Amino acid sequence: MGKSVDVVIVGAGIAGLVAARDLVRTGHDVLVLEARDRVGGRLLNAELPGGAPIEVGGQWVGPTQHLAMALIRDLGLKTHPTHHAGRHIAELGDSRSEFTGRIPKLSPLALLDIAQAQLRLDRLGRRVTQTDPWRAQGAEALDAQTFETWVRRATHTADGRAFFKLVTEAVFSAGPEDMSALWASFYLGGGGGVDSMIGVVGGAQQDRVVGGTQAIALGLAEQLGDRIVLSSPVTEIDWDDSGVRVHAGGTVVRARRAVVAVPPPLVARIRFSPGLPGDRDQLVQRMPMGRAIKINVVYDEPFWRSEGWSGQAVSDRRPLGVVFDNTPPGGSPGVLVGFLEGRHADTGSRLTLADRRARVLDDLAGYFGPRARTPIDYIEKDWAEEEYSRGCYGAFATPGTLTRFGHTLRPAIGPLHWAGTETATRWAGYIDGAAESGHRVAQEIRSASADAESTSRSA
Repeated sequence: MGKSVDVVIVGAGIAGLVAARDLVRTGHDVLVLEARDRVGGRLLNAELPGGAPIEVGGQWVGPTQHLAMALIRDLGLKTHPTHHAGRHIAELGDSRSEFTGRIPKLSPLALLDIAQAQLRLDRLGRRVTQTDPWRAQGAEALDAQTFETWVRRATHTADGRAFFKLVTEAVFSAGPEDMSALWASFYLGGGGGVDSMIGVVGGAQQDRVVGGTQAIALGLAEQLGDRIVLSSPVTEIDWDDSGVRVHAGGTVVRARRAVVAVPPPLVARIRFSPGLPGDRDQLVQRMPMGRAIKINVVYDEPFWRSEGWSGQAVSDRRPLGVVFDNTPPGGSPGVLVGFLEGRHADTGSRLTLADRRARVLDDLAGYFGPRARTPIDYIEKDWAEEEYSRGCYGAFATPGTLTRFGHTLRPAIGPLHWAGTETATRWAGYIDGAAESGHRVAQEIRSASADAESTSRSA
């Protein structure tokens, strides 16, 4: 069986869906091939007891994520704020701080150390994101070291180093020893700096989508209708100057152009004929996914609120290192969401479900007291086990990758165009970055089509 279209898009996450909708609106015949039996990519809803949606994938949006917020408005969706009122918990080193506001109660020396290193990092991020990061001043030196090396040189206290390790695990679901310092500074700078990335009010965790974040993908898919074909994993793409032939099971789709909108490690699993240029292939070999297990623990009520807690907790010594109140906007049932990230996800994935659940409840009880040991439901998602994600929250660049091969991250190769949140210039790894990449490739294809028509008329 075969089909011919103007553009074939591989992947029905936000990047692929946004690109498809943009192209359809400008008169292109588009087909989206999705390996899963659903749309949304790393956005996925599950159900709470009683049937209300709860996110087991990406979920938060923030006020400076303008493209994501525009999508939400355009689809007629609403947001509601993440619960923030009450005392927060921060465990760093040997201390436990219970605080309101933004700054935990740490020693003055630790706070000063964190503040000076964060100021340096935020300045670095602003500089790196003024251009492609591999072109930035000092890029070679940054890319030659891990982010852990940079942190050790920039901080002077154990608590300062512990803070940035915790931030790295929470933002990247990987350790600072895993990634290039250039990638870390680019990524944090593209989100407005450390406070913006880890903050709630005014930050990346400020709002949630009513109905669950997958509603964004479902809304886009509804507009695209039968242009989306599910359960169609792409295994091979033949390409030349005349166009592409995309193989998905027994189907071959012919098109003038293709958009590949899947995570970098999955690009490496598609057979391209002819093979991709060496630099592009080397790039995706050096961009692994982070690793996270997301866990929603459900209670009859959000008991922590009546006890004065916000539900927000962080710790550098517990496997469940980050926790938020994830209760639906109606206030019931109560939900705490926590994450096993990086090495904690490695270790947690090797446990039985019963042992993993017991350890998660131990950590929640350590944060919020014994009532946390008696949930009515436990909902988890290990994204490394997802065949067509192979990790979360996003891919990252290892040392040396960006300065050697970053120039191939976004430019088209003949009829092949590259989308996905990792290719974004702002909010890479987030819904906003995915939307940016979808808009970008649609514009690339519109411009290429216009140039081809102009050449044809001239001839």
